[in-house]
Amino acid sequence: MFIQLALGTGLLLVSILISALSALLMEEVFSRNHSWLVREPHRPKLVLVITGVSLWVLLVVTTGVWIWAFAFWSLGAFPTLEESVYFSLVTYTTLGFGDLLLPNEWRLLAGLASTNGFLNFGMLTATFVEALRVVRLGQMAARRPRGD
Repeated sequence: MFIQLALGTGLLLVSILISALSALLMEEVFSRNHSWLVREPHRPKLVLVITGVSLWVLLVVTTGVWIWAFAFWSLGAFPTLEESVYFSLVTYTTLGFGDLLLPNEWRLLAGLASTNGFLNFGMLTATFVEALRVVRLGQMAARRPRGD
């Protein structure tokens, strides 16, 4: 049990660290391009921001899924990498179909993988909303006459 908890905690921390570092990188990209983003035309730039952040979210989620998939596969929990990826994806996204289960000696990892996904989706959603808010507020401020 303690080995499962230690391993799962380590995987969770690695995944969250990757998410946090990528969020810092995304923030740096937005900071460097803020003056361009707030200039007219606004709508195409909003579409670009939404698309870029959506792709970033997809990349972070995919990375988290692969971290867990490789761990499951390396532990021999599943005979194929495809089954490991499938189980990881279903668990990380908290779908939990139940058609594929971890062996009893590794079943606590499923809860930690789903916790990792749950935490990451919350962080990613907050970051997504914040990115849109900052860009949109900047665009609205740039539109106002200087005397207001």
